[in-house]
Amino acid sequence: MDYPYKHRSRKKYRHFIKTALIIIAVMFILLLLFIAGIFAYFAKDLPDPAEISERKITQSTKIYDRTGKILLYDIHGEEKRTIIPFDEIPQYVKNATIVAEDDDFYKHSGFDVKGIIRALWIDIKNRQIRQGGSTITQQFIKQAVLTSDRTFTRKIKEIILSLQMEQKYSKDEILSFYLNQVPYGSNAYGIEAAAVTFFNKTAKDLTLGESAILATLPKAPTYYSPYGNNKKDLKNRQLYILEKMFAQGYVTGEELEKAKNEEMEFSQEFRNIRAPHFVMYIKSYLVEKYGEDAIETRGFKVITTLDWDLQEKAEKIVKERVEINRQSHKANNAALVAINPNNGEILSMVGSYDYFDPKNDGNVNVTIRPRQPGSSFKPFAYAQAFIKGLTPDTLIFDLKTEFNANCSADASQEKDQYGLECYHPQNYDSRHRGPVKIQSALAQSLNIPAVKVLYIAGTEDTIKLAQKMGITTLNDSNRYGLSLVLGGGEVTLLDETAAYGVFATEGKKYPIKPVIKIEDGNGKIIEEFNPENTQGEQVLDAEITRQITGILSSNDLRSPIFGESNYLNLGSIPAGVKTGTTQEYRDAWTVGYTPDLVVGVWVGNNNNAAMIKADGSSVAAPIWNAFMKEALKDKEIKIFNAPQKVITGKNILDGDLDGKTYKIDKISGKIATELTPPDLIEEKIYFEARSILYYINTGNIRGSFPETPENNPQFANWEWPIAEWSKEPRCIKEKISIEDTENFNETEKCFVFNRELPTEYDNIHTLENKPKINILSPREQQTYKKGEFSRIETDIQSNYKISQANFFIDENLIGGDSTKPFAVNLFISPSIDAGEHKIKIKAYDIYGNTEEIETAINIAD
Repeated sequence: MDYPYKHRSRKKYRHFIKTALIIIAVMFILLLLFIAGIFAYFAKDLPDPAEISERKITQSTKIYDRTGKILLYDIHGEEKRTIIPFDEIPQYVKNATIVAEDDDFYKHSGFDVKGIIRALWIDIKNRQIRQGGSTITQQFIKQAVLTSDRTFTRKIKEIILSLQMEQKYSKDEILSFYLNQVPYGSNAYGIEAAAVTFFNKTAKDLTLGESAILATLPKAPTYYSPYGNNKKDLKNRQLYILEKMFAQGYVTGEELEKAKNEEMEFSQEFRNIRAPHFVMYIKSYLVEKYGEDAIETRGFKVITTLDWDLQEKAEKIVKERVEINRQSHKANNAALVAINPNNGEILSMVGSYDYFDPKNDGNVNVTIRPRQPGSSFKPFAYAQAFIKGLTPDTLIFDLKTEFNANCSADASQEKDQYGLECYHPQNYDSRHRGPVKIQSALAQSLNIPAVKVLYIAGTEDTIKLAQKMGITTLNDSNRYGLSLVLGGGEVTLLDETAAYGVFATEGKKYPIKPVIKIEDGNGKIIEEFNPENTQGEQVLDAEITRQITGILSSNDLRSPIFGESNYLNLGSIPAGVKTGTTQEYRDAWTVGYTPDLVVGVWVGNNNNAAMIKADGSSVAAPIWNAFMKEALKDKEIKIFNAPQKVITGKNILDGDLDGKTYKIDKISGKIATELTPPDLIEEKIYFEARSILYYINTGNIRGSFPETPENNPQFANWEWPIAEWSKEPRCIKEKISIEDTENFNETEKCFVFNRELPTEYDNIHTLENKPKINILSPREQQTYKKGEFSRIETDIQSNYKISQANFFIDENLIGGDSTKPFAVNLFISPSIDAGEHKIKIKAYDIYGNTEEIETAINIAD
């Protein structure tokens, strides 16, 4: 039976349920409206997700070697980043990232409800917003669009944008955005920058173990940094990710074990840079041309001219030789630069011994710092002198000379009457050689002739030529005097090396080129250098360069100073080379070239401290020699074109001392005659010794002789030491080039200076002074038997003492006597043939006069 109260109870229950459902529906609708309102409120100021892929992303500039394969450095601002396509990211990286950050990435719609509720509950308990509960999509939004503020409003915006992104982009696109965006620590943003920063490789080359390491870092880049104090936790997290990848079927057991046991080799922190001085040189080039902001944000890809193989060799050789120089010469630093003279490309640049040595200012790039070049500057002055009319054979007197016209010609003063310094430089070995040819003076790096050459060439004109060839300093010519030729003006090693390249190319100058190509972040070429289409500028006559090269490449010419075996000689490889040393051994240089390579080396101390007896040939040349041999190994040997012989018609310019040659008898000192013994004849050149200023006008060297040479302000001072030196006869050794070869013969010439020409003839070697010989025994046609003993006796008279008498039978010497009565025993040998034979006596006096006489004898059986 029905009970009324039961009916009423069911009715009430249904009403309650209905009311509850209505309330729930209304609340749900209100919640939806509230959420929609919140979404609408926050969404109105949010960016369109469709524009995210078009956003401006900061990308760092990458600098490569000439192959485009060796990364030298990554220039960046706050964010070091390089965007790479999704298909270039290894699957290991993708899977490890999903396992580490968002297991359900390919399942959810942009956010994880359970994760958000869990994070919210933890935050409420801790009374602070700490937990994120973020998916990969949310993390990307936070990094790329929003801030990292820990607020509920930021979280709402993050969820809204995540939902919108999931509708707009595929999962792979979102994962690609994420992997190119998130921070990995050490200023590395994105997987490519992380791979380069921590493993010095591109992302596509990452191993499974390395991928798991990098997947660890976004969670806490500082805490898990490979350079921090939590390396053990980093390893544990890597293993956790690897195990999880295995559990979810991303890797096999074999792959897992291999990755676990893989040794991690991290790049040195702050030292993931190659060729650092060159890189900083390139950075300066880029900043000057494109601006700091551009190179830190536009993602330039810079292909430089650097040859990484040569760079490694250069760095190794510099380090090895500096260690030696430190011990032997207290030379703590060195620099080297190598250039292709045929297009100006920088192939190698070592700015110091160690870029990371703050104690010795290792980050200073000495190749671009002005330093005094010593004698390595001389070829520019000689080249300008050749332009004006001097020749390699031109004679210059190498004698101590005062070049301040107001100082005493004997170079005894220190200051003139105006208080200015007198100037009388010395040669390296403090010796003086009298008249020398310019080619010998340059090859042997003689200082006094070099100063005279600069005076004739002109300081201002020499500076202009050096600048045309590539020197960018020396801009105030009024600052420099004659000491410029000895290195008195500062130049950079890079400039001087490039300028020497003009000698290598027979006069063509190619601007220094450090860059082959630059692309922006979108792959658009914004700068490109094609060496094949590069035309050099002819800044020096080809024949002048051949003359300089002929001198600088001759080991014969330089050997009197440097020895036959020296570090300037490359054996079978022809090379023009010059050294330089500054005062007190503060700088040592060697710069040299072949037709395809020019290399400059500097050795010294960055604090300008003096080295110990460290000249260019002893500390810089070994570096140059070792590098040149390495660089040219297995390369085709190229020969320089030989210069033509220059004949001007002026004896002083053609290398002929303007004198008259006589054959002089050594005994009498008078002109030799036909009776003078050949071994007592010497050639002497009677020469009026004068300075070159006596024969030339500096403004028209090959023109007529100057009418008043004494008007030249240097004339008197150049003449005085020559007059003093020529008071005694001199014999001078001279190297004479062998025609059509690179070899030389050494000859010795004897000179009599500023004397009257000889007129008298040899009066010692005359007919009257010949010895008179009378044979006392045997008689003419005297007969002897075989085996008989006899004696040859003579009576010899002479105006001078007889020094020797020799006796012959049939031209065979049988004896001699140096005292009266000048006789020898005669034995008739049984073996001698019967018949007539000749007896000859030859007498010599103490001055070389000779006479001889013969008689006949018969031999019977």
